[in-house]
Amino acid sequence: MNSRPLNPYLLAGVGITSILLLASKNNRNKVQSLAVKMKGMLPDRFINDTVPEEKLGHPDPHNIEDNKMVDEGAMYSVNYYNETVQQ
Repeated sequence: MNSRPLNPYLLAGVGITSILLLASKNNRNKVQSLAVKMKGMLPDRFINDTVPEEKLGHPDPHNIEDNKMVDEGAMYSVNYYNETVQQ
């Protein structure tokens, strides 16, 4: 009985097959148009993978933990400069 799993062989086969199919420009164009067509069929909730807009750029002054993290990050570079460059 074979104790090796078939997953690596299956992945290698899929990879080699996809390389061979996508080697010609005509097949690449077909796959690309199919991908665009399938993406158009998906609901918007699956396509929308952007960052939530409430946390972009302007931190809330009452969010203590977030402000502490930003403060510590800013102080790291100042401390590094003080220790290495000024000495």
